[in-house]
Amino acid sequence: MATHGLPTWPWTNAHVDALPAPEALLLEGIRRWSCAERRGLPGLPEARLPFIAENVAPAAPALDAVMRLGGQRFLAGETVHPALVGNEPALLLAFALAQRGPRREALAAFLRLLQPAGAYAAMGPAIGLALSFRRAGLLLANPLR
Repeated sequence: MATHGLPTWPWTNAHVDALPAPEALLLEGIRRWSCAERRGLPGLPEARLPFIAENVAPAAPALDAVMRLGGQRFLAGETVHPALVGNEPALLLAFALAQRGPRREALAAFLRLLQPAGAYAAMGPAIGLALSFRRAGLLLANPLR
């Protein structure tokens, strides 16, 4: 599957304060998971905290599953870092496509980050996270528009 031709994600050089609320919440979960993993702690309890506050706690295990597949490649910035770093924009793109776009584009976004087996394995949890966000009324930006 070709991974070129995916849209340019508008959050590539964005500051965290400029993100819409759903993306900021997802980014906080990603960063909390990464910080916990760097300290040698389980990432799930840390990622769950901001999700509980927004009534999307069921999304935390799905985020944990995707982040475990990426391992060191998905380690994100510190929670206080003012701008997106590393693979954070690509992760936000992949999750947004899982929620709002055709599944083949979401798979292509994960293929940019993972080997094929990992990308396929990430699709299920990513769609689960996207559904949890949607049920709570949190719609990620549609990257195809």
